[in-house]
Amino acid sequence: MTPEDFLAVEFEGHRHHLNAVAYRMLGSLTEAEDAVQEAWLRLARTDAGDIGNLGGWLTTVVGRVCLDMLRARKRRSEESLETRLPDPVISREDAVDPEQEVLLADSVGLALQVVLESLTPAERLAFVLHDMFGLPFEQIAPIVDRTPAAAKKLASRARLRVRGAAPSPDPDLAGQRRVVDAFVTAARGGDLDALLAILDPDVVLRADGGALTGGMKITRGASTVAGHAAAFRRAVTAVVSHPLLVNGVAGLANTVDGEPISVMSFTVVDGRIAAIDILSDPDRLSRLDLAGLTG
Repeated sequence: MTPEDFLAVEFEGHRHHLNAVAYRMLGSLTEAEDAVQEAWLRLARTDAGDIGNLGGWLTTVVGRVCLDMLRARKRRSEESLETRLPDPVISREDAVDPEQEVLLADSVGLALQVVLESLTPAERLAFVLHDMFGLPFEQIAPIVDRTPAAAKKLASRARLRVRGAAPSPDPDLAGQRRVVDAFVTAARGGDLDALLAILDPDVVLRADGGALTGGMKITRGASTVAGHAAAFRRAVTAVVSHPLLVNGVAGLANTVDGEPISVMSFTVVDGRIAAIDILSDPDRLSRLDLAGLTG
């Protein structure tokens, strides 16, 4: 095996971890892959003999690349992911592949990914690398051009915002599914009282229909969300809902005549739905690998 081949094998051993770092940083599966590929290109141009800890070096490089991409995104506000839902990670309830397991560790649901989009690039990097991947602030500081103490403050500010805006879902998937099934039954029947009993009073509904609907729309409050749910189900009577996992929590893929019309993610907290995220952008739905999940 040549040194180049050996380096490629070593890099592949870190790829799943690097994809997870980049996905949490960027909220885009495509951009995450681009960031990891850029890390490989930089590694190929570097004398690997000078790298003491390859995993830490690669994580740092991916962090730098993602930080640059986030800052560029901020400059192009019209392309910001703050105006749309992050890419969902779709899987069967009974089978999650190894790469998805790494992507979804620490319950990185869509609700959390949405909150991460609201952080500054530096806050997001400090929080993701330290709180989610355990990187010490001494390694994070040079990436954001701060002292370790300043990097720690960035992560602390981010942590406060995340805790206040992204509730932790109930860990019992079977319990989540029971709540989602009850929601679907109530919505199909237009039962507002049943919907209000299932929804948290402060529930947040985020719906991203893409460019045709002007990006992500946010609705708050149980009464308003319940009204939307019941009206939608009455208007689209031919919808078939298929249970699946969306970012590791109970979700649905909705189809009409076999064609996907939306993917829904539910954040269930203390037995009630605290957040609903709906992706119905036809262009983005077409890029999701839903084959075999809605059959």
